[in-house]
Amino acid sequence: MRTNSGSVLTAWAAALLCVLAAGCGKSVKGHTYAGNGQLVSIQFQPDGKAYASMGPMTSSCTYTQNDKNITLICEGDTEELTMNSDGSLSGPPDGMLAHLTRTK
Repeated sequence: MRTNSGSVLTAWAAALLCVLAAGCGKSVKGHTYAGNGQLVSIQFQPDGKAYASMGPMTSSCTYTQNDKNITLICEGDTEELTMNSDGSLSGPPDGMLAHLTRTK
């Protein structure tokens, strides 16, 4: 049986790309998440700063991430978020940040 080396190389490149993409998806850095019918959004900046918006109001925040745990501090209030296996974020189940999905 003969295999086409180009096909094998393409398959390996695709597999490597999938692994790299999955690794990049584990950080909130540089991404925006939204939830609650797009009423709430959080823009995570690369420098540990974030902007949390609820409707027309935006607050300057800071954040840290340790593996799947994200601590968001806005105007003295601390929220603990968890990154789920699908890349979405979960916060307090009865709050405005209960479930956030990545928009960009």
